[in-house]
Amino acid sequence: MKYIPKNRPVLIRLLILGATTGTLLWALCEMLADAAGLPFCLSLGPVGFDLYVVSFFLRINPGTFLGAAAGFLIFRRI
Repeated sequence: MKYIPKNRPVLIRLLILGATTGTLLWALCEMLADAAGLPFCLSLGPVGFDLYVVSFFLRINPGTFLGAAAGFLIFRRI
């Protein structure tokens, strides 16, 4: 799908979904590697905001960028 302002919500949703999925899968891979005795951590964070009423934090790792790239590629294929 070509990017036009009308398709912006779809692109943003796919990027957020891909980044979140990538972050979670990377964290799962880190846990599995740690359980196997190979500890490594390439994460930054948590990055986010806290407004005392609402807070949002996200751990940024290579999976975040890989997931966002996958979301963009899925957008291009649609």
